[in-house]
Parts: sequence; structure tokens; C-alpha cells
Amino acid sequence: MLELRHLRSLIAISESDKLVAAAERVNLSQSALSHQIRDMEAHYEVSLFERTRHGLRFTAAGERLLALARDTLAAVATAERDLVRLKGDVRGELRIVLECHTCFDWLMPVMDEFRRRWPEVEVDLVAGFHADPMKLLNERKADVVIGSKPAAKRGLHVAPLFRFEIQVVIANEHRLRNKRRVGPEDLQGETLITYPVPETRIDLIREVLEPAGIKLERRTAELTIAIMQLVASRRGIAALPNWGVKNYVDHDYVLAKRVGAAGLWSELYAVAPKDIAGRPYFDDFVKIVRDICAAQLDSIELISTHPH
Repeated sequence: MLELRHLRSLIAISESDKLVAAAERVNLSQSALSHQIRDMEAHYEVSLFERTRHGLRFTAAGERLLALARDTLAAVATAERDLVRLKGDVRGELRIVLECHTCFDWLMPVMDEFRRRWPEVEVDLVAGFHADPMKLLNERKADVVIGSKPAAKRGLHVAPLFRFEIQVVIANEHRLRNKRRVGPEDLQGETLITYPVPETRIDLIREVLEPAGIKLERRTAELTIAIMQLVASRRGIAALPNWGVKNYVDHDYVLAKRVGAAGLWSELYAVAPKDIAGRPYFDDFVKIVRDICAAQLDSIELISTHPH
């Protein structure tokens, strides 16, 4: 029998490059998701996927069920939001502050979709660069911080979003341009261009340079485009999320290099006071972020919502 969980799995598979990523989206193990696929195929006595070296590809039967999944889940989500509205007043405000300015580009379609689903809720970005965005939550000048995972603190709810790779960005003519990846020793003597935040919040410094005993001269800029311009003009290097620099790399403005063999990875969370997180539209905001980013951003991995 076809259930909503099966439909959610079909959507996740369609929007993921790998089965393991799809399983993560629906909070299953890869083996559990594979078992679910076999159950559907056995029930309908038809193949839903072709197994290729690039992953799963939907058959005509699979595409038909995928269309059903999209229509059905959209209708269910709309009905659930309507039920919330029937229970009472859902008007409110969601003021979002960014710890990382490279969040801005992908946040725009998220906010557009949120406005479409929750027109009663005022959603807005808190203007300006904020070296300590968590302070704005404490002062009730913001409702949600999108950034790294904060230290455990009573009264805060932390919702996982996704993991992403941080890459070293260099000028096209840089001495490291022919290297596939870079290590801490390769960066010795460089100037590191960053946002004006404490060194403890800079992953390259905390996770790579400090353990190797390397300290770089540092220069700061508030805007990503300003950092890119400084890098392109050979004033230094930067370390930024892969999705934040992709457009610059695609247009041959700068080069991006992996840090180490496995890459340097960071995580993004949505942090809100518990009274804000308890409002019906907050969970939907988090879901919109996860769904849109999983579908649109290259090489990210959703963080499991299951506690370990």
C-alpha cells in the first residue's frame, strides 16, 4: 500500500544526486530506503528505477508515481497549514539575521516560498553586518539566526540545516593555481581575507591553520563581493563556502581549491528562542530551507534531524 512516507522518499530521490543523500533527507538509512523502494516495486510489480553508474534514474512508472508524490504532498502541506490557521491566529514576525553573508543568495528563494505559504507572517532580514548575531536574539532584535551551531544554552532551539564544504579561494594567477588541493603548509605567508569576525569563528584558522602552528596575516571585508575583488587582485586568499564562490569560479573570476584530501566541512543551523521555535510556521521555515537548498545548492549534505 502506498503511504505518504513512500511519496516523500520519491521526492527525496528525485532531488538528490546519491541514494545516501536522499535517505538523509527522509531520516532513513540507505539500506532502509533501498528496502522501501523494493517494497514499492514488488507491490506494483513494476520497476520504478533503472540502476546506472550515475545512480538511480526514474522509469516511466517511477515518473508517474513521482508526479503523484508532488501533487499529493503539496496538497497535504496546504491542508495542514489551513488546519493550523483554523485553530487560531498565526500572524507573527520572523526577523532573520545571517552569521554568514554568503547565505544571502540562497535565502531569497526560501523567503519567497515562505511568504507564499505564510502570507500572515512578516518575514524580513535584519540589515547590516553583525559580528555577534546571537546577541540580537538575546536582545529580541531578531527571531532567527542562520549560522554555525552555538554553544548549548537554555531557552534556545537549534534546528539543523546542512553541511557544506569550505574552499580556499585564490587569484587565477596564484602560485597554487595548478594544485588540486591545498594543505596548511601551502598557505604559509599568505594574507587571509575574512569577514570581520573573531578568529574562533573562522573554520580555516580553527580547524586547519592553528593545529599546524601556522598564523597568517589577516585582512577583513564585510561583503563577499569585496572579498572576491581583493582575492582577484592578488591582495590575499579567502576561505568560503563552495556555494558562495561557485558563481565567481564559473565565470573564471577566481579559482577554488579543496582543503586537504577530505575537504574542510562546516555546518549551518537555524537558531531561535524556544517561544519562536514553538510557533507553527518556524518548522515550515526550516523545512523550506532544507528542501530548497538540497534541490538547488551543489555538494551540500543535509544534517540529520534525528538526535544521535
